Amino acid sequence: MSEQRDVVSELAAISGLSLPQLLESAEESTLAAFGPVVSYSRKVFIPLTQLCRDSCHYCTFAVPPRGAKAAYLSRDEVLSIARTGVAAGCREALFTLGDRPEARYSAARTALGELGHDSTLSYLREMAEAVYRETGLLPHLNPGLLSDADYAALRPVSASMGLMLESISDRLCERGGPHYGSPDKVPTRRLAAIEAAGRARVPFTTGLLIGIGETRDERLQALLAIRDLHRRYGHIQEVIIQNFRAKAGTKMAAHPEPSLEEHLWTIAAARMVLGSQMVIQAPPNLHNRDELAALLRAGVNDWGGVSPVTPDHVNPEAPWPHLDALDQATAAAGRVLRERLAIGPAMAREPDRWMDRELAKIVRRSVDARGLPISDAWKAGTGVPAPRFARSHDTAISKQLDQIIDRAVSGDRLDERAIVRLFEAEGPDVGRVAEAADAVRRNVVGDAVTYVVNRNINYTNICLYKCGFCAFSKGSTKAERGPAYRLDLAEVGRRAAEAVERGATEVCLQGGIHPDFDGHTYLDVLHAVREAAPAIHIHAFSPLEVTHGASTLGLPLEEYLARLKRAGLSTLPGTAAEILDDDVRATICPDKVDTAQWLDVMRTAHNIGLRSTATIMFGHVEGYAHWARHLIRLRNLQEETGGFTEFVPLPFVHMEAPIWRKGLARSGPSFRETLLMHSVARLVLNPLIPNIQASWVKLGGDGVVAALRAGANDLGGTLMDESITRAAGGRNGQLCDPDRMVQLAAEAGRPAAQRTTLYQPQTRETIIAGASYEQ
Repeated sequence: MSEQRDVVSELAAISGLSLPQLLESAEESTLAAFGPVVSYSRKVFIPLTQLCRDSCHYCTFAVPPRGAKAAYLSRDEVLSIARTGVAAGCREALFTLGDRPEARYSAARTALGELGHDSTLSYLREMAEAVYRETGLLPHLNPGLLSDADYAALRPVSASMGLMLESISDRLCERGGPHYGSPDKVPTRRLAAIEAAGRARVPFTTGLLIGIGETRDERLQALLAIRDLHRRYGHIQEVIIQNFRAKAGTKMAAHPEPSLEEHLWTIAAARMVLGSQMVIQAPPNLHNRDELAALLRAGVNDWGGVSPVTPDHVNPEAPWPHLDALDQATAAAGRVLRERLAIGPAMAREPDRWMDRELAKIVRRSVDARGLPISDAWKAGTGVPAPRFARSHDTAISKQLDQIIDRAVSGDRLDERAIVRLFEAEGPDVGRVAEAADAVRRNVVGDAVTYVVNRNINYTNICLYKCGFCAFSKGSTKAERGPAYRLDLAEVGRRAAEAVERGATEVCLQGGIHPDFDGHTYLDVLHAVREAAPAIHIHAFSPLEVTHGASTLGLPLEEYLARLKRAGLSTLPGTAAEILDDDVRATICPDKVDTAQWLDVMRTAHNIGLRSTATIMFGHVEGYAHWARHLIRLRNLQEETGGFTEFVPLPFVHMEAPIWRKGLARSGPSFRETLLMHSVARLVLNPLIPNIQASWVKLGGDGVVAALRAGANDLGGTLMDESITRAAGGRNGQLCDPDRMVQLAAEAGRPAAQRTTLYQPQTRETIIAGASYEQ
């Protein structure tokens, strides 16, 4: 009873607001959840059959057999339309069709028999699978009322499905109403089909058709019914608020169309009833271009499917807007147009819950951490040129970002939500965040781009651990990634001595956790290096190696780290951090040190005078909130110890990573996300960690230059023998010599300066004359 009273009060509150008040509340709610992003799906429209057993009085899509060229599109016709869509850059195949025409027309039954099927749904399944397998388009299916068995049959070949509720009013099904003679439009039957989709865990699109004779109260009741189903199953990915358009030749040709104000009221009411997280869609082709901004202010954050190649077969009188025009109209309203998939971004972030495993793999590999498809070709480690981001105009949240940036510039601690908002920056706001970060960089460390001449010595790739992202380690992993090896101590020492001869001031020592290694092993490695190269800086051993060494000797961390320091250890690399969140670590490295253990190693090291770097490895299974928590934890520890020398973002290189090959990880971060990681880190960690490093191994030349203009000030080491990224499929080389470092800095308009590991100046004259950097 109390819940019913609450609903009555809620609806009364909505009805009691003036339209300007309602629009203001709806826009505020929309921007809080989605920022300026307005999504759309680039689709191709496949009208599998226009025969239908229903007779809706406003519809021109459905035709009788005598009005159809053929009862069904053939397989060749379906695939031809799909391939045209692929050529135009589409990602979605929208199958629209009449509801079970074989129940009404003998012509449909005959045609199905000739196609080898006994039902429209059976033929639909075959065609959806053909499109998906032969073209790669993700099918979205709108086949009408479905049962549990129907959803089970169609789910493996579709990314999503849909059914408009349209209205909850039984009046509209009575004689003289728009749904009279349409058995599939009975509200209880449609609600039952939508509920069955929830039981089947199908990403689902539904919505209202307004202006066909329903009242405002009936619209609100329909929205409440949708909300109740979504709360129960969580499967509604978007709700369409579509305005009725009168069509010539139909029984409702003279019926008045709803006004713009009526449409705006219903959109805003939907936003208030369904909440800030629900995707609200309105078709952009059913309004004039100058009305689109009003729809966005009312709560729309998705334009639905827009096809560059096929007409809107349901509203053929209303052509799709050109995507450039839609982009411009969206930008004029302070928003940013971004493509999505047939499955909405919230569900694309957890596709295994909502899709067949094979489709889930395709979706996961296509999207960024938001669940939106990555549209550029850049991938970490590939050497593909990086896209550019320029600050042009303001968006609807630019002022909010400026307020967050101002706090960061002042050195204030940002909370998780503020940091996530920075990571959500889109369009011109990416340039805004990057410019702000670069200004902080200039004030904190100046213009010099620093680097260290070093050599990597990875002494073994044999490892007891099974980190899902690692293609370097060997053991039970696949042999195609090269043979297992273990360098003996003499070879480790030889490589250290050779590094000195070639001008290195640092050796970086890391390796797998070999089953024969114990705490003495790491001490022996230090002795071998120190004997061969007495003056070189030894930057060695991740927190995992330190923890392993201490535990095998039964020593407290502090005592074991002190022994390492006495044996010659100078600093620690901040690797093995990955994402400092145990929920993520449970997926990517379940047997590795946890977040608290990693932080404890670093805290202990800092407290005995061993400084370290800090890293993040991002772009696999985690989200922006995890990135924010990672940065907050690093800032907290730095505030406590001051021991971190730099922060190093490491975008996930996916190509040979086991977790990616199994379809369980994304294909690395987008370049937008990669650039923002450098910029946001600069802002969040200001002023406590002064140096932000751009990894040339991961980013490539273009990426490094962009990062240097977005808050980074350091290029890390020349490396000489980089092998970990290369094992994962990286193609940016094993060496970046000082001349190349200088060149990269110059391309960013900055001078270069060689440094020591601890960021003291190191002149290039210290490099031995004539030393070769070739292997």
